[in-house]
Amino acid sequence: MRMQGRRRFLGAVGGLAATGALSGCSSAVGQAFTGSAGPPSLLNFWHPFTGGDGAQLVAMQGTYRKRNPGTDLKSTTLVWGAPYYTKLTLATLGGRPPQVAITHMSRLPTLAAAGLLRDISSAELTEHGMSASRFNKAAFRRAHLDGKLYALPLDTHPFVLFFRKKVAEKAGLLDGDGKLTDLDGPDKFLDAMRAAKEVTGVWGGSVASIKDPATNWRLFWSLYRQLGADLVTDGGRKVVMDVGAAEEALAYIRRMSAEKLVPSGIDYTSALTLLTSGKAGFLMDGEWQLPAVRDAVKEDFGMRTFPRIFRDAPYACAADSHAFILPAAPSEKAQRAEQALDFTRAMLDSSLDWAKGGHIPAWEPTARSDAYGDLQPQADYASAADGAAYDPAAWYAGADSILYRRCAGVIASVLGGRTRPGAAADAMLGAVRELAKMEAPV
Repeated sequence: MRMQGRRRFLGAVGGLAATGALSGCSSAVGQAFTGSAGPPSLLNFWHPFTGGDGAQLVAMQGTYRKRNPGTDLKSTTLVWGAPYYTKLTLATLGGRPPQVAITHMSRLPTLAAAGLLRDISSAELTEHGMSASRFNKAAFRRAHLDGKLYALPLDTHPFVLFFRKKVAEKAGLLDGDGKLTDLDGPDKFLDAMRAAKEVTGVWGGSVASIKDPATNWRLFWSLYRQLGADLVTDGGRKVVMDVGAAEEALAYIRRMSAEKLVPSGIDYTSALTLLTSGKAGFLMDGEWQLPAVRDAVKEDFGMRTFPRIFRDAPYACAADSHAFILPAAPSEKAQRAEQALDFTRAMLDSSLDWAKGGHIPAWEPTARSDAYGDLQPQADYASAADGAAYDPAAWYAGADSILYRRCAGVIASVLGGRTRPGAAADAMLGAVRELAKMEAPV
């Protein structure tokens, strides 16, 4: 990274720290900024996992510790989203990063381009039994920048469709095996929600639209990418947005609320509650909601891939991947790449435990196993990994990004009937063009 870029970024995050945006940093993080690399047995691991997937990770780490008593694994959980990446970046720039960390794959291009990551060689992959063929192709492809491998994917986590089995059965939407009948196509999905609404008497489906930029974006991005449209190229500097495709995707979003099949102003928790309380037959959300839905309704639910609404391009659904990265350390002694890769391989070998929380394994030995094939309802949406539509490779895109926040209000306004799809598409184009002109902070 250019020194000028480093100074500019450090100045920006310094301002955030002064206003309290970096408060709440754990003692482990503080040690990472100021302490020594520690003894050779120490392995620091940072991640943003809480909730259901956090519980699964605890089990996986427990297995690792039992099998590797000579390694002192220090696992630190940080706040998901922008705060996590700010702290990880500061620690790396300060020369005290963890030896291994988790990233969303959508954040990888920015981290790698800034020189914050150590690349992983093909020889190291071979040594640790992690050849390219053992990973999901789409996720592994996304783990590269300029021909170098910077991450090892753990999963794919897509935008999917939840449904209540009893509602779907009463609505005549289940086949003989208890699976949803064909919902693909713009009219079939709306018809299914109409049938579900007849049963619930309230809503056909639900999706969060307020105080939730990410879900707004995922709904739009799934539909937009199903039309085969791109947004930006050249690392986010060139805008190639298809305004017509954006308008078509937004018009479909508006149809769902205009026909009162989904509510137009609910938050993340409320969208989930409509499904679990039986007031909606469907929920459009990330598969990570699986543990919460199961806790609430036991076995009275199912899941499938987000419907294929548009058929003119290969199937796509908004998705991201969690991946292991090696933040760049000031020395090989501090880097401990051998240890970090051993740990990564052990976590990948525990991918079945990870899948129980909802995520699709990127580790093919698990994804192709009978044990995963028998896992329900996870196996019913596993094919979504092959249609994963990752966010654009731009510094302003990715998990909890500026792009989400700039576009979410426009998308929510369309759902609420306050903005016409054409005007909203133009507004989104303007927002993307403005972001593309801005210089990356790192």
